[in-house]
Amino acid sequence: MRMFTACAALALATSFGAPAFAQDDDKGPLQVKLLGTAVLPDGEITDVHTDLVGLPANTQTEANDNVVPTVAIEYFFNDNVSIETICCVTQHDVDGVTGLPGAELVSDARLIPATFTLKYHFNTDGGIKPYVGAGPTYFIFFDEDPGAATIPLGVDDFDLSNEFGFALQAGVDVPVNDDGLSFSLDAKRYFVDTDATWFVAGTPVIETTHKLDPWVISAGLAYRF
Repeated sequence: MRMFTACAALALATSFGAPAFAQDDDKGPLQVKLLGTAVLPDGEITDVHTDLVGLPANTQTEANDNVVPTVAIEYFFNDNVSIETICCVTQHDVDGVTGLPGAELVSDARLIPATFTLKYHFNTDGGIKPYVGAGPTYFIFFDEDPGAATIPLGVDDFDLSNEFGFALQAGVDVPVNDDGLSFSLDAKRYFVDTDATWFVAGTPVIETTHKLDPWVISAGLAYRF
């Protein structure tokens, strides 16, 4: 939170201290990035609220990693300050690692990590621009199904709660030519939990809280116009 406050204060000070459209080399205010993105979540259980099936005392879980295409859209208020949002859908299973090792507990949960970050870009010689950012996120889950290991227990429905969280970001844009094309490297760390609920005939039989906190690592091309 301290990093976000400092970043926001620095961004506001810079945006008020410079023209709203003072761009290097006559570049426009929009930048679009096409990225390959590795989503590396945690998924461990942090709390058990309901357990009517008798889970082993040491039951622990993890979510699988995934690699997906991502589109990022960024608006520059000036050469140092921008706001960015990303668009992607990622899919994850959740499996047992202790207590129920290898058991599939969640199948094909799809996630939209709706995220906005306020970014500050540092000016360096040669046009290379490292940046830092921070902002809110809202994790939206859909099409999540109970895993195969839960079906013999009579589980017929499953839900992951949509949740607000927070993201920190750092990266660098490296110019490829003078026409606005760059190579981009980006890393985000999200801080967000979700509640998982398994149902039998409408009754919650297992309710757990999971720490997601994924690292999201991206690389690709950016075009500013």
